Amino acid sequence: MCRNIKPLFNFDPPASDEEIRAAATQFVRKITGYNKPSQDNEAAFNEAVELITHDARHLLGSLHTHANPKNREMEAAKARARSAKRFS
Repeated sequence: MCRNIKPLFNFDPPASDEEIRAAATQFVRKITGYNKPSQDNEAAFNEAVELITHDARHLLGSLHTHANPKNREMEAAKARARSAKRFS
């Protein structure tokens, strides 16, 4: 999985549209190898981002869990601690 794509399910507050779109954009960039597509490929690239954003939003809305929602700040602190341990 692309390291820049973060889990979006089961957070309080839920993932925003911007977060979902950013994850979709990162996914399309990863599989196409483009950071910014050429003019010839821009329409297909943008359409893929829109389709994946829509599908990801649908997926997140249809998932269920009995676990308590995660706290974004606590998860970010855990990630920073893992990174500090890994790169120290």
